[in-house]
Amino acid sequence: MTTVEEIKTAITRLPPQALQELRAWYEHFDADQWDAQIEADISAGRLDRLAEEAVQAFRNGQTTEL
Repeated sequence: MTTVEEIKTAITRLPPQALQELRAWYEHFDADQWDAQIEADISAGRLDRLAEEAVQAFRNGQTTEL
């Protein structure tokens, strides 16, 4: 059995309160991971082209207000 399979099995055995705590923890953990990846992509310049395209579309009147 792999570690992931063991984790899945353990999760299915959690009582409701512990499962709720795990969900809350994972939500924050996942958001932090996402933020770190975005920051890394920004620092590496991987989003520069997309940002420039968005700015150009705005300047050309090709955007809509939310």
